[in-house]
Amino acid sequence: MAIIERKYRIDIEHVGKDSVLTNRGILSLMESIACLHSDMVGYGINQIEQTHLTWVLLHWKVKVFKRVGYGAEVTVKTWASYSKRFSTLRDFEMYDDVGNLICIASSKWALIDINTKSITKISEEIIGKYEPELKSVFEVEDIPKIKMPNIIGEPAFSFKVQRKDIDVNNHIHNTYYLDYAYEALPQNVYEQKEANKFEIMYKSGAKLGNEVDCYYINEDKSHLVVLQGVEKLHAIVKLEF
Repeated sequence: MAIIERKYRIDIEHVGKDSVLTNRGILSLMESIACLHSDMVGYGINQIEQTHLTWVLLHWKVKVFKRVGYGAEVTVKTWASYSKRFSTLRDFEMYDDVGNLICIASSKWALIDINTKSITKISEEIIGKYEPELKSVFEVEDIPKIKMPNIIGEPAFSFKVQRKDIDVNNHIHNTYYLDYAYEALPQNVYEQKEANKFEIMYKSGAKLGNEVDCYYINEDKSHLVVLQGVEKLHAIVKLEF
């Protein structure tokens, strides 16, 4: 059970205007199987009231080789890979219906004590339940942090966190940061096909009613969006086309 897999059919919520799988759709499918894995070992959403623990995302790193369209069937695989005291990595592979590898991803997670609202140590007992694999899709033992870019000028886009944005951890759902980052992109960048390499680094969860400014920065071949609250960095999204 160290590596688990599940078949999914690409549905309407997973595709965009060109009817192919979007980056948001990719994250949604990978998050779905990650949550399933945690439920299976006793540390998922359904067990929060018993364990008083919940997982939160710290980082996504994704590389897409091929995009499938609406109605296609994909197989998503996931496993726990590398763990430290206060964070752990989970990797993913996605295959099309004839077995071609179409996407890889790595994610970093932390464990939160819901009573203290703070990061807690990931014990050997907990990580042992996931039976970690000595396998990494990017062949690294950690995901490097995205360097904070220099912010100049006014935000490209601003928003107020609404009730529809809030997840089970009472802050804005992780995939929504990508949605809001897209709103900050210049029109000529937004109209390009989806970025085949992207990262999201989460720093502090935005909560209901928070005002968030989105700053756009172009660095070489990378397009970055910094989501900044009042004296608090919420996330950085990095897109490479």
